[in-house]
Amino acid sequence: MTVPGRGDLVWLNFDPQAGHEQGGRRPAIVLSEFDFNEVTGFAVVCPITSQVKNYPFEVPLPEGLPFTGVVLTDQLKSLDVRNRRMKIVGNIHVESECMKAVLRNARAILA
Repeated sequence: MTVPGRGDLVWLNFDPQAGHEQGGRRPAIVLSEFDFNEVTGFAVVCPITSQVKNYPFEVPLPEGLPFTGVVLTDQLKSLDVRNRRMKIVGNIHVESECMKAVLRNARAILA
């Protein structure tokens, strides 16, 4: 299995889910660092959806990526990358405005 790192765009299975949580096999962005992911086998991710609702916690993806939509920074999850069949399909540079906004929102939620 390839270990994901911060900024990687991945497909993975979010099931089981409950209530308003995102579920099913869907795209996500990895927030946690490679070293954490490698040691634990987990990755902290935010799901991506194409259903834009203009909520303040949504971060739009830039053009030219494997998928379009927004990052749902209010739905942080730590998931087992092996058992969730994670597949890396792209990357957003950690210094990009998109990634900075994702991390800023995550920090605001967790602070």
